[in-house]
Amino acid sequence: MFKKILVANRGEIACRVMRTAKKMGIATVAVYSDADARAPHVLMADEAVRLGPAPAAESYLKAELILLAAKETGADCIHPGYGFLSERESFAKACAEAGIAFVGPPPNAIAAMGDKIESKKLAKAAGVNVVPGFVGVIEDTEHAVRISNEIGYPVMMKASAGGGGKGMRLAWSEADVREGFEATKREGLASFGDDRVFVEKFIESPRHIEIQVLGDQHGNIVYLGERECSIQRRHQKVVEEAPSPFVTPEMRKAMGEQAVALSRAVGYFSAGTVELIVSGADKTGQGFYFLEMNTRLQVEHPVTEAVTGLDLVEQMIRVAYGEKLAFGQDDIKLTGWAIENRVYAEDPYRGFLPSTGRLVRYRPPAAEETPYGAPGTRGDHGYVRVDDGVTEGSEISMFYDPMIAKLITWGETRDEAADLQVAALDRFRIDGIGHNIDFLSALVQHPRFREGALTTGFIAEEYPEGFHGAPASGALKRKLAALAAVIDIERAERAAATSGQLNGPVTVGDERVVLIDGERFTVVVDEDVTVDGEPMEIDGEWQADNLILSAMVDGAPLSVGVARKGAAWKLTAHGASHLVEVYPPHIAQFRHHMIEKVPPDMSKFLLAPMPGLLTQLHVSPGDRVEAGQPLAVVEAMKMENILRAERAGVVKAANFGAGDSLAVDAAILEFE
Repeated sequence: MFKKILVANRGEIACRVMRTAKKMGIATVAVYSDADARAPHVLMADEAVRLGPAPAAESYLKAELILLAAKETGADCIHPGYGFLSERESFAKACAEAGIAFVGPPPNAIAAMGDKIESKKLAKAAGVNVVPGFVGVIEDTEHAVRISNEIGYPVMMKASAGGGGKGMRLAWSEADVREGFEATKREGLASFGDDRVFVEKFIESPRHIEIQVLGDQHGNIVYLGERECSIQRRHQKVVEEAPSPFVTPEMRKAMGEQAVALSRAVGYFSAGTVELIVSGADKTGQGFYFLEMNTRLQVEHPVTEAVTGLDLVEQMIRVAYGEKLAFGQDDIKLTGWAIENRVYAEDPYRGFLPSTGRLVRYRPPAAEETPYGAPGTRGDHGYVRVDDGVTEGSEISMFYDPMIAKLITWGETRDEAADLQVAALDRFRIDGIGHNIDFLSALVQHPRFREGALTTGFIAEEYPEGFHGAPASGALKRKLAALAAVIDIERAERAAATSGQLNGPVTVGDERVVLIDGERFTVVVDEDVTVDGEPMEIDGEWQADNLILSAMVDGAPLSVGVARKGAAWKLTAHGASHLVEVYPPHIAQFRHHMIEKVPPDMSKFLLAPMPGLLTQLHVSPGDRVEAGQPLAVVEAMKMENILRAERAGVVKAANFGAGDSLAVDAAILEFE
């Protein structure tokens, strides 16, 4: 077996690979940029080598630096993690020339599948279903318009070397093609160094389903079931699960056999994923089409590990060493259900704007029943697993992917796995930056999610006006009201116990008036707790420094995030944060006299919705603009964001120019 492995990646995947390597007795080497000098993956490794400055293009994407690090440390194999260099055949070839094993597929397979245009031709030749479209290079915007008109709208424009949701534009009309084609080319060039674009038919009511394949160097290839990854935002996966609630055993077999046929056609070995677009309207089980093959480990691989009991990282390492697979297709059994949520540094309450900064607090829920090196270990009632590469105090940088962590739950049924997600998300505490924990909880509670009626348009369809928190039931509000009263009385008793008070001992009453979302509750906390006269059983304690109150309420567990917000309490549970006002009765009667603070009017400014780089400014002082007109383009985390005028007006001043860095809420333009 290998003696030392270098992990050519960062964050949670670097930690993930190292844990399995250590379990296998393999020494580990980390590489890092200046931004990651104290990152967990660096501290976890046996050795660490600096690559360069923070930008990935100057550090993690420098193949020659990674190979030099491997040679200097004596690493005999390199694992590329999720990507960076894993889909570049030149890097795999360079590893072979240097006598260092590449933990991934052969260079020819990477080359064949890394180009979306060529991969579709190969898939078609291998008998794999492909989406109707133009399999060739689009010359310019006019060519793209002609092709799109021939295919019929809607169409999807994609960067040939794209991935991760970057370099993709949906066009519903010729105007959309004209506006988006050049932007797609620019994103492809900026993110992947390749500006080629292809166009294909957009499948309506689409589901994104992928097949995990695994092969060895002796010609053995198996498929490990499917993953449903339909819940996406801007083509970036948010929730993944295995198996899919849509796929039948017959459909799974058909898709799996096509995925294996494609893998065999290109001489594939190691772990890989064949991604499919599936028509949710086609109940025959035949409406699935090849999208692309990712020649690497996927972010969502833990859900496959959970239902198969296999450690995919270990399998990749063993295959790279030359071992045969120890199992065949008939040995693969899917047990239970697994769901993964991606915790991102973004603010769903502000249109999912990227968030950067320091993790002032980072308290993930404790993992249960699953040692990391044995992802198949399952308890009687499921387990919780957290994959991360950050710690409290870590910096979320603008240079890298905004994913903070992955939360994986396994249960015997889909509902059990989803319920475990909600409970675990309630126990997840992040302060210092915006995050999407409330949104993730809302997704897995959503009735449509529970029904399994998923499409890639789920988020856009269910949250057309943005996210404002998961709706709270009357029962949940009553529980929050009771807990808010318990917390407030505990705080008051703590203050009353302070010695030396001028007016003598303070009496703390046992009754509170609680206001939640405009609703009023009267709560009495004595030997028993009553809410509006009805008894409620609460078993749990809260102390002043507790960030989360975990209690049994009427026999059911409930975890609530607790924070003081001015004179109110901010309670977070089940996908929403509630500003809760708690008053003794003699103060509550004067609540209506309290004046609400009105926020300042910023409608005369174009504000930067996120920190980023101002790449284009389309207007100048004195220009008249119309509603919907593009005003500026801000690039953040390698994605272009077009800022448009909300109403007609005249530009009074431009405070920034192209090339300037912007802080969030920076006033780019001022209007008369």
